[in-house]
Amino acid sequence: MNRSGDYVDLVYNQLDTDHSRWFLFSSACRPFGMVNLSPDTQIGGAWGSGYRYKTDTIKGFSHIHGWQISGLSVMPVIVSKENRNAVYTDFYSKFSHGSEKVAPGYHQVTLDRFGITVELSSTRRVGVHRYAFPPEEKPAILFNLNGLLGPSGNEGGMLKKIGDRTITGELEMTPTHRRPKPFRVFFQSEFNAAIDSIARDDETGNYLIFTNPEQKDVMMKAGISYTSVENAKENSKTEMPHWDFEKVVNESKAEWNELLGRVKVVGGTEVQHRRFYTDLWHSLQGRRTINDVNGAYPDNTKENFRVGQLPMNRDGTPKFNHYNSDSFWGAQWTLNTLWGLVYPDITEEFVQSFMQYYKDGGLIPRGPSGGNYTYVMTGASSTPFIVSAIQKGIVKDHLDTIYKALKKNHMPGGIMEKAGYEHTTSLGGGFTHYLEKGFVPYPIPEGKFGGHQDGASLTLEYAYQDWTLAQLAKKLNLGEDDQYFLDRSKNYSQLFHKESGWMRPRDVDGQWMQNFDPYRYEHGFIEGNGAQVTWFVPHDIEGLAGLMGGNEKAVEKLNNQFESAQKLGFTSGTSHDVEVHPEYRRIPINFGNQPSIQTVFIFNQLGRPKLTQYWSRKVVDAVFSGLDPSTGYNGDEDQGLMGSLSVLLKMGLFQMNGGTEEDPEYQLGSPIFKTIEISLHPGYFPGGKFTIETKNNTGNQWAVREAMLNGEKLERMAVTHSQIVEGGTLVLEYEGKY
Repeated sequence: MNRSGDYVDLVYNQLDTDHSRWFLFSSACRPFGMVNLSPDTQIGGAWGSGYRYKTDTIKGFSHIHGWQISGLSVMPVIVSKENRNAVYTDFYSKFSHGSEKVAPGYHQVTLDRFGITVELSSTRRVGVHRYAFPPEEKPAILFNLNGLLGPSGNEGGMLKKIGDRTITGELEMTPTHRRPKPFRVFFQSEFNAAIDSIARDDETGNYLIFTNPEQKDVMMKAGISYTSVENAKENSKTEMPHWDFEKVVNESKAEWNELLGRVKVVGGTEVQHRRFYTDLWHSLQGRRTINDVNGAYPDNTKENFRVGQLPMNRDGTPKFNHYNSDSFWGAQWTLNTLWGLVYPDITEEFVQSFMQYYKDGGLIPRGPSGGNYTYVMTGASSTPFIVSAIQKGIVKDHLDTIYKALKKNHMPGGIMEKAGYEHTTSLGGGFTHYLEKGFVPYPIPEGKFGGHQDGASLTLEYAYQDWTLAQLAKKLNLGEDDQYFLDRSKNYSQLFHKESGWMRPRDVDGQWMQNFDPYRYEHGFIEGNGAQVTWFVPHDIEGLAGLMGGNEKAVEKLNNQFESAQKLGFTSGTSHDVEVHPEYRRIPINFGNQPSIQTVFIFNQLGRPKLTQYWSRKVVDAVFSGLDPSTGYNGDEDQGLMGSLSVLLKMGLFQMNGGTEEDPEYQLGSPIFKTIEISLHPGYFPGGKFTIETKNNTGNQWAVREAMLNGEKLERMAVTHSQIVEGGTLVLEYEGKY
């Protein structure tokens, strides 16, 4: 353990940045910060953009790296007579990783072309810059307000001087396929040096800010808002009323340390520690605040944009923050468990944010962006997340209203009807067929309306989500609804083809897919193949095993899949964009994407816990042990999902159904550390600390011989949520070797 308590020193920000997408990398950012300030080396689209480690050229420092949003790119430059006209487009600079210092809340780098040292930090809504210009040069800062930036274009950028040291401005983030409405960002930038002059380029619409030429160390603080310039000013005034750069860095470090320090690990190697805290840090990445300090927020859910207002505390702060977020597709096996145990305060905020979208637009979102729905991915993926929060006692109030909101998504007119990014129709999800036939056909006969119209996966996803909603109906004594959604949750069996032993797509007439290949990728299955997705029945593993001929046959089948998957390192290549490779896409289990990441704990539920322990260690070794820009998540790290999975595997805790049953159960695996101490949030859980201790846990041990909870032997490799949050100690004694 890092006994100094500086967990940020263990985080390796550049993990997997050879494969960055726009929101993957973070440096100068607070937890869930509206501002996520960092250098951009690639700007051409949502994928393969942002900070890409192997690209040696910085193209700007932008403040917004979020799900389908980008904006306010700035660049300190040196302007001479020779480049005065060209600098608006010719300003990129080489840099060296050797001159970089990167940590949560801080980034330092030198622009080789100009000899300028850049330091970055931030508050939640304010980007803080410090530039050291060469002594003989005139300081200038380019505001690159127009052009393509990551997932969207920036256009209509403008700014004006409102004081000797202050400018304000705004720009529009143009619509994308996933976020079809424009979205504006407003800003106020203050300098610690007087503004000498401002120049604007007519062709690009970009600006050069020249500060006092006598001052070579220039600071800038840029407050942003999605509602108004006045609120950007208020955000900056409230969060950054001073010019103490070191204070901002230290406060950011303390904020990250508090969150990371909620889990303390002892034992293992330095690399294992660094990777663990990097993964824990990743679990808190990607999703971004969109409201101002005064509770104002952008609401784009209706035809016309409006500025909404969050409920406020007596001290003038919002009761919760509102968020921009990618989908919770797969969060049932990741964020539900990790956040629900370690970060219940964050879980509650996201539930309240989801409910604000419901109040505004009439639906709980799957993944909102720009104050609006994106219909990213499929199904009602927020249902398990919210139900889990309720079952764990994190959310206790207004349960009838929450149930009503969730139920709407599971009925005609709800979000289940919509396929990925289906903005104007409600046919792509095949929901009418699901209600009438008990399955979604493939292909959907109505045609193509959105993404991911793969009927077999949709059927399994809907069935699981229906089961989770039934659990809430049961809690609220809604017997008729409970039974209705329980009956729907059995629809998964409609697609099990006994002769082949796989889930198999059916057409609209109920006929099985001809020439079915269980290893064919995205042919009736979303971001996976039939072998992977067959196991997507997290609410009824024993029922699935029964269809396969019993527990032993199911175990044998799954074990064979793991043995085959091991030959390819348990992932479809090392990044999301190579999943379609002819060889990689045929892998029978893939820990690089969400559809089959629960499979290693299925053994536990079928009475073979040692296979869970064995294979989970193998997966950790192969997939989640690297500490390098070229690897890390080996697939699609959707805003903390794979970071969370890695943490849970190493802690040996997992929830098969997403923690949605009464008194949710945690499956136990094979923790890699000697001791894991979880600080339980006193505002939610009474127990103080829950500790996992392992005995005889050396590098070649993996099998658990005996499990003791507070001195009592466990008959099964599982504990309940109520047992954990009361505090205490779980002791796992190991035996056996690889």
